[in-house]
Amino acid sequence: MENNNKNKGPNKNRQGWGIILFTTLVVTFVVMGLYSMMQGGSASEISYDKFLKLVDNGKVESVTFTNSRINIVLTDDARKEKAEGKLTEVKDNEKASADQSDSSDSKESEDQENVMDSLLGQISQMQGSSKSKEPDYYTGNVSDDTLVKRLDKAGVEFKSQIPDTASSLIMDIFITVILPIVLLVFMFNFLMKKMSKGGGMMGIGKSNAKMYMEKQTGVTFLDVAGEDEAKESLQEVVDFLHNPGKYTGIGAKLPKGALLVGPPGTGKTLLAKAVAGEAKVPFFSLSGSAFVEMYVGVGASRVRDLFKQAQQMAPCIVFIDEIDAVARRRGSGLGGGHDEREQTLNQMLVEMDGFGVNEGIIMIAATNRVDILDPAILRPGRFDRKVGVGRPDVKGREEILKIHCREKPLGDDVDLHEIARTTAGFVGADLENLMNEAAIQAARDDRAYIIKEDIDKSFIKVGIGTEKKSRVVPESERRITAYHESGHAILFHLLPDVGPVYTVSIIPTGTGAAGYTMPLPENDNVFMTKGKLIQDIMVSLGGRIAEELILDDITTGASQDIKQVTQYARAMVTKFGMSDELGLINYDSGEGDEVFLGKEIGQQRPYGEDTQTLIDQEVKKIVNKCYQDAKAMIEEHMDVLHKCAALLLEKERINRVEFEALFDAENATETEA
Repeated sequence: MENNNKNKGPNKNRQGWGIILFTTLVVTFVVMGLYSMMQGGSASEISYDKFLKLVDNGKVESVTFTNSRINIVLTDDARKEKAEGKLTEVKDNEKASADQSDSSDSKESEDQENVMDSLLGQISQMQGSSKSKEPDYYTGNVSDDTLVKRLDKAGVEFKSQIPDTASSLIMDIFITVILPIVLLVFMFNFLMKKMSKGGGMMGIGKSNAKMYMEKQTGVTFLDVAGEDEAKESLQEVVDFLHNPGKYTGIGAKLPKGALLVGPPGTGKTLLAKAVAGEAKVPFFSLSGSAFVEMYVGVGASRVRDLFKQAQQMAPCIVFIDEIDAVARRRGSGLGGGHDEREQTLNQMLVEMDGFGVNEGIIMIAATNRVDILDPAILRPGRFDRKVGVGRPDVKGREEILKIHCREKPLGDDVDLHEIARTTAGFVGADLENLMNEAAIQAARDDRAYIIKEDIDKSFIKVGIGTEKKSRVVPESERRITAYHESGHAILFHLLPDVGPVYTVSIIPTGTGAAGYTMPLPENDNVFMTKGKLIQDIMVSLGGRIAEELILDDITTGASQDIKQVTQYARAMVTKFGMSDELGLINYDSGEGDEVFLGKEIGQQRPYGEDTQTLIDQEVKKIVNKCYQDAKAMIEEHMDVLHKCAALLLEKERINRVEFEALFDAENATETEA
């Protein structure tokens, strides 16, 4: 942890100084450019040759000599011509040549020194009496002995500007050195103030949490169903925010945080919003991924800013969704830990310890991967409570359906209890999607209410996949699918813990399945018994058995069934201790779990080669026994198998009543015999 903190400072400072230096350079170049423009004024540069032509043509009123250039002021007429674009610079050739020949005359040579003396005297007299006009042109200061005479002959007023070396030097130093330093100091102070407020440079480190005030969440506990125990656990949090004195009076301390744990879609985020809605306090909501940035130190800065805002708004609730994005186990993973993420987590741990007891800041987080969270964040004093939000049972699913049907008119044939029984394993999000799809189906059929058929179609779409009725399937494949699904259906009906059959279909679905058999569980099983697992294996083998009994060949249609059978049998042997040969020992190495890269690196298999061989033998033994028993049951009801397949080929989909009528007919035939 010390190394992380040490690395944080230099990296963050390097980035900050880089931005400051870049900005300073840009400002310096801009200032120097402006200074250069100020020195040149609005004058344009021309060649020395063109300057001479302007003088000879009488277009120049005055010139000023400096160390580096000659500033040129045009006459009023020339300025007017320049504005109109009619300025002519060239004088006639005859006069120009005459002037050139005169320059070589001997008499002129003799009088040149006298003329120069007189002109220098004029220059001295004109020092400090500069015209108010700004130069129109400028050119380079060239050593030309004839220039003075040419200017005098053309009647051009000229002077020499002696620079103030000291003032010029001071101005140059101020513009190029002092001013950039002042700007640098100013920007540094400004940025440091921004960073000290938790916002960081350019607001990068500022928390982007979305805040809801009081009833703005629009959710209360009345909008949450199927999670009575979770609501009861969080009700105490709400009660404390309403009546803190009732608890502090007897020395009770409010839990600092509550961690909502459960599969996706079970309503963890909804519960957190309901707590805020019931408590009527500010509610800060953001995702765990919002702390993760490409810049070093940004996540920690956002954590500090978030808790600073929370302290200002206390009492309040801070909710972090998918906290596993930032609170993963430190030091884990391929190549070690993620430095930036660990810094963010460290800062979060410090902040949760930092705010005192009973300050009114309650932390609520949600995750579906509690197994990969860092142990430090799960200890009491940070997340004191772990609230399980699991999959709802039949009663819970029915209550959830009632909530989602508040604004949806239902037909008389819709039975929510039956839907709840059919949707075993569905979470709140699945049920909401189911009813929404049913409403869409009703609207598509121009109906103002939802009927049972809409829900059935939606169930197939949500749970299995959209049926592809338009797909052209060869008759031979339809026959194979009919017998395959009939094999599953017969075992669903005969085995007591897995049925009864709800729907059997040979219509292809969007998931790639050629057909499906849907059971209707009588109840939700909390525990999986050995008998139930064996029956599940037998049902999964029913399709392959039917293919072997009827067809001369087998197909790849049972690949998913075989995969499921293997998983069940291996779990019985390695996880659940249901093998007499291996006993009550867990041999599971976690290979079937979701991959957390690096978590299992370095772990060796907890058993030897002999045990692995024995595990494989036991798995095969279980599967073979289930295969023989299932095959015997299907052979006993071959007549139902043929009739069911024929009915499926005729209607493509049959319901429970139609399927059970086949067994009733068989029983009646046996009774007569």
